[in-house]
Amino acid sequence: MLAFVLLMSLGVVAAFGLAPDTTLSDIPTQFVKRDLALPEFAATPPTAGYWREERIQRGDTLGSVLARLSVVDAPALNFLHVDVRARPLYQLKPGKSVRVQTDDDGHLLALAYLAQGGEVLAVRRTGDGFVAESAAPREAVRLEMRSGEIRSSLFAAADAVALPDAITSQIADVFSGDIDFHHDLRRGDRFAVVYEMREVDGQPVGPGCVVAAEFVNKGTARRAFLWRSAEDGEGYYAEDGKSQRKAFLRSPLAFTRVTSGFSLARFHPFMQTWRAHKGVDFAAPSGTPVRAAGDGKVGVAGAQSGYGNVVVVQHNGAFSTVYAHLSRFAAGIKPGAPVAQGEVVGYVGQTGWATGPHLHYEFRVNNEQRDPMTIALPNAQPIPAAERAGYLERVVPLAAQLALARGVTLAGAD
Repeated sequence: MLAFVLLMSLGVVAAFGLAPDTTLSDIPTQFVKRDLALPEFAATPPTAGYWREERIQRGDTLGSVLARLSVVDAPALNFLHVDVRARPLYQLKPGKSVRVQTDDDGHLLALAYLAQGGEVLAVRRTGDGFVAESAAPREAVRLEMRSGEIRSSLFAAADAVALPDAITSQIADVFSGDIDFHHDLRRGDRFAVVYEMREVDGQPVGPGCVVAAEFVNKGTARRAFLWRSAEDGEGYYAEDGKSQRKAFLRSPLAFTRVTSGFSLARFHPFMQTWRAHKGVDFAAPSGTPVRAAGDGKVGVAGAQSGYGNVVVVQHNGAFSTVYAHLSRFAAGIKPGAPVAQGEVVGYVGQTGWATGPHLHYEFRVNNEQRDPMTIALPNAQPIPAAERAGYLERVVPLAAQLALARGVTLAGAD
C-alpha cells in the first residue's frame, strides 16, 4: 500500500512538473492608457414627478391617504377641501386606490381617483393653481386563470386560489347539468378556469364571464367553452360543439341544501304518517328566488291545498315541473304565460302543508313524478353548423390556456 501511494505521488509530480534545463521565454508586456468619454446623463426635469399609488383602508381620510403618499402641499390640500368638483374624494371606498404624481419636494402635480359613479376624477396643477375635472374611464377586459383541488367544498377550494365567488357560481351553473354539486363532489376533484376580469382606469372592478372551464369529477374530465353567437346569444359547449346546457336544470335553486330527497316512504312532518315523497325539498330562506327548470308555459299558478302556492310549468313533450309552498309568485306568472329556463317563477315560502320555509320540487314525465336528481336529462341544441368551424378554431387556444392553468397549480402545490 505504501509503495502504491509513493508511485501515485511520483506520477502526479511527473505529470505536472517541468523537465530539467527548461527555460521560459519572456513574454513582452505593454501598458496602454486611454481616455474614455463618459456618457451624458440627462437629469430628470423637476416637473416630471413620480407616480405613486395607495390603497384606501377602512377609516381612512383624504389627509391620511395623501400623507402615506408623501404629499406635502398645503395649497393642494386646501384646494381639495374647497373645490366642489373634488368632493368625490370625501367618499373614499375601502379597497379602491388613489394615484398621485408629486415632485421631489412632495408637491402635488396630479391626482386620479375612480369615483363611485364610475367616472375618473382628475386633479392637475396648472400655472395658477389646480384644476379638477371628471372624465370617462378607460375600460378593458383581461383574462385570468385559476385552478384548484377540492378538499372539502367547491367554495373552499375557490377561496384557496382567490377565485371570485361570482366565477365559482358560474362554474357550478355551467356543469350543473352533469354534476350534482350537493352530492357528487369528491376529495381530489379538480377544476381549472379562464375568466374575464373587467378593469376601469387600470383598476379591477369585477369579474365578467367564464370563458373556458374544466372540472374533473370522480376521474371524469368535462370541459366547457363560451361561444357568443350573433343569432342565438351566448352559451357553453363541449370541445366537439355539443351544448353544455341541459334542457332542464338539476336544481331550481342555486347552491342550496337538500333536506328531503325523492323517496317512496318518508315520515311526513305535517301529516305525521309514512307516505311516499315523490319530489325533492330544498331548504332556503323565505323569499329566495325559484327558477324555472326549463323553457315552457305556465299551466297552474295558484293555491292548491297541501302544495300551498304552487306553479306548474308545462314543457315540450311529456315533461312538466312543479314548484310548491311558494310565499308569492313572480311578476307576470299566470296560466298561459311563457317562461324561459332560469327565469324566476316565484319565491320560497311556507304555504300549504309545510313545517318550515322550503321549496318542494317535482319533475314529471307523463304526469308521473320522477327523481329530478338522477333522471337522464336531454341536451339543448349544439353549435349551429354554420358556426362550427369558427367555434372549433376558438377552442384551440382556450384549451391550451386551461392546460397551462392546470399545470401552474400542480407545480405550485408540489
